[in-house]
Amino acid sequence: MIRTDEVKERFFLVGVSEQDGDDAMDSMEELKDLVETAGGLVLGSLIQNRERIHPATYVGKGKIEEIRACLSQSDATGIVCDDELSLAQIRNLSDLLETKVMDRTLVILDIFAMRAHTSEGKIQAELAQLKYRAARLSGMGRAMSRLGGGIGTRGPGEKKLEMDRRLIGSRISQLKRELAEVCRHREITRGLREKNKVPVAAIVGYTNAGKSTLLNALTDADVLEEDMLFATLDPTTRLLALSGKQQILLTDTVGFIRKLPHHLVEAFKSTLEEAKYADCILHVVDASSPNAEKQMHIVYETLHSLGVEEKKIVTLFNKQDARTDQEPLRDFRADYALNISAKHGDGLEELKSLLSELLREDKILVERVISYQDAGVLQLVRKQGELLEESYEADGIFIRAYVPMEVYGKL
Repeated sequence: MIRTDEVKERFFLVGVSEQDGDDAMDSMEELKDLVETAGGLVLGSLIQNRERIHPATYVGKGKIEEIRACLSQSDATGIVCDDELSLAQIRNLSDLLETKVMDRTLVILDIFAMRAHTSEGKIQAELAQLKYRAARLSGMGRAMSRLGGGIGTRGPGEKKLEMDRRLIGSRISQLKRELAEVCRHREITRGLREKNKVPVAAIVGYTNAGKSTLLNALTDADVLEEDMLFATLDPTTRLLALSGKQQILLTDTVGFIRKLPHHLVEAFKSTLEEAKYADCILHVVDASSPNAEKQMHIVYETLHSLGVEEKKIVTLFNKQDARTDQEPLRDFRADYALNISAKHGDGLEELKSLLSELLREDKILVERVISYQDAGVLQLVRKQGELLEESYEADGIFIRAYVPMEVYGKL
């Protein structure tokens, strides 16, 4: 038999801590998870304490010598830096260390290329990759014939010298046209939802907080759920039936992460903007994570950058079954908060009841007898409201229902 085991690329992680008490250690741990998710192997990590990142080489001269010693004593493939590197930094580090140099952004782009399955997700991932590489085309090594830009050979890569700026620019333009068409279809779908008065809740949260697990538990969506970063990229929308024949659409969005590359935010804007047009936000938090507070802050920062303001926010402290610390978590920016375990179904009935109450907040409770000749208005009540009681009397149809203002006027 001929064994064809895939050889994993091996990396040292390099980071910079610019001040005491920052999250450099947590960020490096997250970078380790990212590299392993992308298919790489982490041999070790090095952090340099500096007042600011070196503009030419990311780290100082002494740390470069330390990195060179680590590389020479191991069979490492290269290094991965914990920040987005400039063209000059990549070129200088490659020349000084004579090894493959990657940054956090490129690793995330690799994962997105690997995880995207729908045509929209593939377009967005490739667009983000090409925008990143267009700015660094001459800095990816002297021989620009290397096939893959990141871990392995995923994504568009650098297809020899003919993949110059002109061809990349042409491909970017084509992808933008395709993405614009996808956005147009998304806007049409969004318009139909508004026309049919179907409320929407966007599920947001830090990557691996349990968003897909929650969607599956509530709607049997059959979305991939794994304990890894960016397990799913393609947004999924499913209908959730609530009490009183109420319905709400749940839309799963791309997970957030610290130092989320702006190329990705720009490319996935149409997907992320589902939160902007939603009626309410379900903010899923990994309550078992020691960094839950920081992760919540990053989610709110990302929502703010997307223009998501003045939305009702329900924070769901997920993974209660995995918690070791029983200190209660709080989110002072949320309107409501619940403790749940999407994996085991704990707290999901309370969530459904809360969603039902939220849908009723913008409706009016009416008790009315409708004459038989005006019975057609009942269809509006059933479609746009919540019919609680209905009985046929001698003088007409008695109803008790929650209805929106426009239907109330017709009653």
